[in-house]
Amino acid sequence: MKRRDGHRFPRRSPDEGAGGSGVANWAVVGIFLILGFAAVAAARDFLMPVTMAILLFFVFTPLRRFNERRGIPDVVTAAIVTLGILIAVTVFAYTASGPINRAAENIPTISAQLEQKFQRVRESMREFQQAAKKIDDVQATEDEDAAAQPTIRVEEDGDSTFETVLKLTPQLLGQVLFTLILMFFMIASGDLLYLKIVQSFDSMREKRSAYLALREIEDSLGSYLGAITIINACLGLAVGLAMWAWGMPGAVLFGLGAFVLNFIPYLGAIAGVTIAAIVALVMLPGLFWPAMVAGTYLALTALEGQLITPYFVSRRLQMNTVVVFLAVALWAWLWSVLGMVIAVPVLVVLRVLADHVPGWEKFGNFLAGEDPPAIEDDDEEEAREIVESGAVAEDQPAARSATAGLVRDRPEQG
Repeated sequence: MKRRDGHRFPRRSPDEGAGGSGVANWAVVGIFLILGFAAVAAARDFLMPVTMAILLFFVFTPLRRFNERRGIPDVVTAAIVTLGILIAVTVFAYTASGPINRAAENIPTISAQLEQKFQRVRESMREFQQAAKKIDDVQATEDEDAAAQPTIRVEEDGDSTFETVLKLTPQLLGQVLFTLILMFFMIASGDLLYLKIVQSFDSMREKRSAYLALREIEDSLGSYLGAITIINACLGLAVGLAMWAWGMPGAVLFGLGAFVLNFIPYLGAIAGVTIAAIVALVMLPGLFWPAMVAGTYLALTALEGQLITPYFVSRRLQMNTVVVFLAVALWAWLWSVLGMVIAVPVLVVLRVLADHVPGWEKFGNFLAGEDPPAIEDDDEEEAREIVESGAVAEDQPAARSATAGLVRDRPEQG
């Protein structure tokens, strides 16, 4: 086989060529994934607020559309949503600040009480401690000569918790402010973002499919986050009452903590149970009552995770539990705590896209908790017609019906 310039390609069998091409393609994909994850991790300070603003935009767009149909301008809705979130965060922080300050003031007392609690455990392990001491003595004898030599030792004092909080607070406030401002502009712009996305497709059928995908992302995120927020609020109330009944201090803080931590699948419940057990060890006598407190917290989170959430969250939004756990771990590695919070909403968006993007059927099946998703076969003026026709619809099925006639009435374009 010759190229046009007269040079020859090396001969290879069809199987060899296909195999080599496949290996090369997978190598390119692997390199792309590595560089992509590195870029996402490096740009976390910028991408975290942007991602959160986009998710919040999809969540509150139905409210904006609802108000728009009643004559309320988009800017007013954006201001109401932004101020509402800001007030809610402020109230939450103010409510939690009192118990947190009291807990911080009692850290020395808590440490002393924990020391007493674990004294019995250390006494039972005294033989191991003596063996470890002998090993240390031998090691110290061997290192006497090295210790006699002059050495330069650089001691670095680590920042205290208070200093760390002072350093991180301006960055955190800046990210929150950036998120709220970006969300405000996105909501205030109305259907502009939808219009630009739909415009990027060629045929009328593709434009309509893209618009319906956006509407389904709205419905799915709103349904998921709305249900999860209500469930977590009820769980926080139940945990707070249970901690109050057991005589635990800071029952309000426990309730608020359960509400926030339960947005993190699996790991949030584990963290809540661990914190409750540690505080109970300090405040309650013996080991039986702390175990009962931790067991109560665990029972409430198990009831929520195994019965309540699967019942109230739509079946089509339920995810493969292994995928959810891996996603939470991955986003925790990339973006720390906030990454764990947005892991499941991002999976919800990907699940919706898998229902609409040709070739993503297997990926959607991998994300699905049960049945595989069903894939449908499903300038400027066409995009505007679809967006404006769908804007009057209450939900995604109504948008599908409202835009169906646009495809039937127009011939398919290349």
